[in-house]
Amino acid sequence: MTGRRRWSTEEILDTAAELLRTGDAESFSVRKLAAVLGTDSSSLYRHFRNKTELLRAVADRVLLAAMDGYRPEGDWKQRITALALRLREAFGEQLQLATVWGRYGSGGAGSRLVMEELLQALRTSGLPDEEIPVRYHRIVILLSALIASEAGISTITPKEYEQAMEQFRVAVLGADPERFPALAHFARGIRPLGADRRAAFEETLAAQLAHIEAQIP
Repeated sequence: MTGRRRWSTEEILDTAAELLRTGDAESFSVRKLAAVLGTDSSSLYRHFRNKTELLRAVADRVLLAAMDGYRPEGDWKQRITALALRLREAFGEQLQLATVWGRYGSGGAGSRLVMEELLQALRTSGLPDEEIPVRYHRIVILLSALIASEAGISTITPKEYEQAMEQFRVAVLGADPERFPALAHFARGIRPLGADRRAAFEETLAAQLAHIEAQIP
């Protein structure tokens, strides 16, 4: 009698990543992954202790891909900006995994590479060593939030997008000027959340880096 195939860790992660591309972290389960692989959940728990550990490993592969071939160039702000844009691009190709990273984080080799580069860049900024961990934390929180929010917007269907745009037009352009005078005044200049995401990403990051620069003795 032929036994069930033994799947490698990389094959499990490949399949999990594919499931997450077509679904989301909420509907994802180890049982569903096992069914796709034609095995049982217990065989997967030999590789990962729980669902969270598995999701963190999938997200870490995106970080590894983002860091592949990366070479730091420029001053500390240019290095952090270049790294941030690489992460944005890497997760932009795997949108559901961006929300996984924003929710669960990662603790693998990819995560350590990102951490090392951010910390190295901050060390060259002139900040005192005692300030660097705090500034690092703020940058990571900002990047994960921005990238995860882009993924959330990018994964809606065309029908959902049209419905959202109609609600946006009603809420903004149809605002009562007596009750919402500022909103009515600026209504035609306000853009929906999905507009100019890259520009907003870069400007928000630049503002954070400028704030850090202002703290340098």
